[in-house]
Amino acid sequence: MCFIRRDVASNPHEHLDSLNGKALFGGYLFAKYALDRVGAGLLLIFLLPLMIVIGGCVRLTSSGAAIYWSTRIGANNRPFQMPKFRTMRADTPAVATHMLADPSVWLSPIGGFLRKTSLDELPQLWSILIGNMSFVGPRPALFNQYDLIEQRTQVGVHRLLPGLTGWAQVNGRDELLVQDKVKLDHEYLLRRSFRFDFWILILTIFRVLKRDGVLH
Repeated sequence: MCFIRRDVASNPHEHLDSLNGKALFGGYLFAKYALDRVGAGLLLIFLLPLMIVIGGCVRLTSSGAAIYWSTRIGANNRPFQMPKFRTMRADTPAVATHMLADPSVWLSPIGGFLRKTSLDELPQLWSILIGNMSFVGPRPALFNQYDLIEQRTQVGVHRLLPGLTGWAQVNGRDELLVQDKVKLDHEYLLRRSFRFDFWILILTIFRVLKRDGVLH
C-alpha cells in the first residue's frame, strides 16, 4: 500500500521546492519579528535624549500632552493605540489630516517641522517594541478610514503588521489616493523579503531628507 500522494510522488522536486519556500518564508517572518524588537529597543535607548528634547518643545509651544495616542488598525484589523509626538492642537478633530478643510490651521507651532522631518513618528518605536508594528509594512489606518480598511481587507493586506514606513510611503505618502495606496500595499504583501524591506528603509531615509510627499 502506498501512502505517498500521487502528485508528490510524480514530482518530488516540486514538493521539496514548496517546502523549502515555506521554510525560508517562515524564517524571514521569525527573523523580522526578532530584528524589529531588537532594533526598536536599541533605537529607543539611543534616541531617548532627542525624544525628551522634542517632547519638551511640544509642551512648551502648545497646550496639551507631548504624546498623542490615536486608535489605529493593526494586523488582522485589530485596533491598537499608536503614539506620536503631538503636531496638532489638542482640540483637533480625530480624522485623517487630509480630511480637514485647512490642516495648517490646526498645526502646533512646531507641528509642521516635526511632520516634514518625520520626527513625530519616533514614539512608534514603542509600538514596534511591543509587537503592534514593524519597521516596514503598510502604514496603520485610523479607525475611521473605512474605505482604506475595507480595500486592504479585500486583498489580504490586513493580515500584515503595520509599519513605521512602507512601500506606499516611499511612493507618494500623503499624495496617494486610497486605491493607489492599497495597490502598493498589496505589492508589498507579494514581494516581502529582507532585500525589499532594506530597500524600502533606504528609500525612506532619502524621502525624509528630501521631505517628499508631506502635504501638511
